[in-house]
Amino acid sequence: MALTAGIVGLPNVGKSTLFNAITQAGAEAANYPFATIDPNVGIVEVPDERLNKLTELVNPKKTVPTAFEFTDIAGIVKGASKGEGLGNQFLSHIRQVDAICQVVRCFEDENITHVSGKVDPIDDIEIINLELILADLDTVNKRYQRVEKLARQKDKDAVAEQAVLAIVKEGLENDKPVRALEFSEDQWKIVKGLHLLTSKPTLYVANVSEDEVADPDGNEYVQKVKAHAADENAEVIIVCARIEEEIAELEAEEKEEFLEDLGIAESGLDQLIKASYNLLGLATYFTAGEQEVRAWTFRKGIKAPQAAGIIHTDFERGFIRAETVSYTDLVEAENMTTARERGKVRLEGKEYIVKDGDVIHFRFNV
Repeated sequence: MALTAGIVGLPNVGKSTLFNAITQAGAEAANYPFATIDPNVGIVEVPDERLNKLTELVNPKKTVPTAFEFTDIAGIVKGASKGEGLGNQFLSHIRQVDAICQVVRCFEDENITHVSGKVDPIDDIEIINLELILADLDTVNKRYQRVEKLARQKDKDAVAEQAVLAIVKEGLENDKPVRALEFSEDQWKIVKGLHLLTSKPTLYVANVSEDEVADPDGNEYVQKVKAHAADENAEVIIVCARIEEEIAELEAEEKEEFLEDLGIAESGLDQLIKASYNLLGLATYFTAGEQEVRAWTFRKGIKAPQAAGIIHTDFERGFIRAETVSYTDLVEAENMTTARERGKVRLEGKEYIVKDGDVIHFRFNV
């Protein structure tokens, strides 16, 4: 399940510096099924204290965290939707990612020129959003013409799609991304089938200076980004890309000391990983035994056999039961034996919807 978030941004906003931090903090590729990584893809471990606690309880031979992919998207300039600069490459890369992390510059530095000649994060956001909106509008207009002919013939599916396209078209023409529009559940299924760029879930990464990272609320640019994000119901993560690049080179103990000295509880990169993970509707279940304690990524809402299939297709094909205990119950019991005695270990069947934090032993027969 190699879901990925794309990092986008205008020139000189800190996008490349942040991606360098991601690649330097990268997970050991050999631990994961997608070991061959493109140069513009960085894999990072998803920070999760629960995995550390399970390791303490079980004392396995090895511990394997789950991972997440970030893709460094080609740079963008005005006119990208018409192929200006690396526009076509930018748009094709965005089509391939599942979520967008837009880095915006929220710091002043006379030594780093801004492509627009001044620092204005809202203008930066609007430049990128407008290019995506224009690209989507082109897609929708072409699709509308085809669907309209079928709708005139009373084709039921075409009539439903035409109604959705009309909503999308009006929204885009008023500079509203598709993700900010309201749809019924059935309409949203149609929207997803259109694969529009502005329908992708998005969060904003406010890149601040070293001096402001511990207390960014006094930064007027950050406040503007937060206000803009609130209109889209989007999240804002505060980072200092330059500091993140330094932190990525440190060992775990040094990292903690460094963050403490800066007055930061958690690195911006760790916050970004967790936020991107949540943005895509992902969660984690665990397997725990003497050989290995491991975290596994799954999409929220899947059932036990599909979760088993993440480990191996044979597990899904021959699924019998999922022996399940919640992380909280296992930690309180301190071991599986006590958890069983307390009635906290359950045998779940094929219809069980896996929950974040479940510790599972799958029973299967092939």
